[in-house]
Amino acid sequence: MEMLISFPGGKRVDAQYSGFSIRTDQPVQNGGEGSAPAPFDLFLASIGTCAGIYVVSFCQHRHIPTENIFLIQKTEENAAMNMIEKITIEINVPADFPPKYKNALVRSAELCSVKKHVMQPPKFSITVNEQSVPDDSSHPGGG
Repeated sequence: MEMLISFPGGKRVDAQYSGFSIRTDQPVQNGGEGSAPAPFDLFLASIGTCAGIYVVSFCQHRHIPTENIFLIQKTEENAAMNMIEKITIEINVPADFPPKYKNALVRSAELCSVKKHVMQPPKFSITVNEQSVPDDSSHPGGG
């Protein structure tokens, strides 16, 4: 998998992937315009939405309606480290949700691949590559 990360201006940083453009920006208090979610917000959203797709799939497979099911994700921060130390996901179901499936629904949400990658993080490798900048005659429309 490869993503192209670009800098369209200000504090915006966007990712292009598989025909999609994923926009990010910093909040106004951090020098951005607040025009899009911050990258860390997308990271947190990826956890909740990943768990959510497992919940949706579980219910769809069993023909359980999902329109009254929703998740609430909460974070607890370690103020001394300025980092999140706990993420809680609450699966809210209607009163008529089959009780026999409640524990299985939790187990299903725990299959989230984003959560698994947080629990077993990948190694990071960051490098710098120099690129020559083409002059106007070497690209279409130039020279």
